[in-house]
Amino acid sequence: MTTTTSSPTLVLIAGHWLGAWAWNEVLEHLDTDHTRAVAMTLPGLDGDDTDRAEKTLDDQAASIRDVIAQQDDHPVILVAHSGANAPVSLILDRHPELVSRVLWVDSGPVADGSVFAPDFPEDLEELPLPAFDVLGQQASLEGLSAEALERFRARAVPEPAPVLRQPVELVNESRRSVPTTLVCCSISGEQVVELIQAGHPMFAEVANLEDVDIIDLPTGHWPMWSRPRDLAEVIGSAAKPAV
Repeated sequence: MTTTTSSPTLVLIAGHWLGAWAWNEVLEHLDTDHTRAVAMTLPGLDGDDTDRAEKTLDDQAASIRDVIAQQDDHPVILVAHSGANAPVSLILDRHPELVSRVLWVDSGPVADGSVFAPDFPEDLEELPLPAFDVLGQQASLEGLSAEALERFRARAVPEPAPVLRQPVELVNESRRSVPTTLVCCSISGEQVVELIQAGHPMFAEVANLEDVDIIDLPTGHWPMWSRPRDLAEVIGSAAKPAV
């Protein structure tokens, strides 16, 4: 794991259907006097990429690795929202030494063998953003204004099917030593701890982590739009060196 004392770079990675644009409001509030911030769009989520439906988790992990390599040896803090957890888990497994901390925003690390949608139909190439009444049954839309929902619908890019079907293969236990912050939004930190203790499969990997902080930011599943200023403060605080 990196031990350099230079200011960190925050790499912000949004979940399914989203690109770098999803972090715009957070970036406006983020204090970057001592921290650099880069929001990235994962392969497969660039609407101008004609081959995007063929992108895989390996492509996404490689892209995160490329962004890290561009940071001039600055320590990197990954900020992973929702479905970005699969490619970020791969990066932590393959290159734990490159990441000084990871923040999971209403998300968390996946376990070895995890597949987001193992039964996703073979004849479909992508998953469009569902209708909001359907999506709201899967993840909380609390705090999202009509304007935010309209922007979400207008800018969302269908998720590539290979990303949804690919199993996550993890072999390096060093990934578990990377300092971790869970930013709990639609599920409270207290509930998360209860689920960990109960052995819930969604949090199986969290139970194996060596260094975990849990922070509550009560809102829906997309805090970058419902509470952007508060999320920026949480992210900025995690980026400050311990005194």
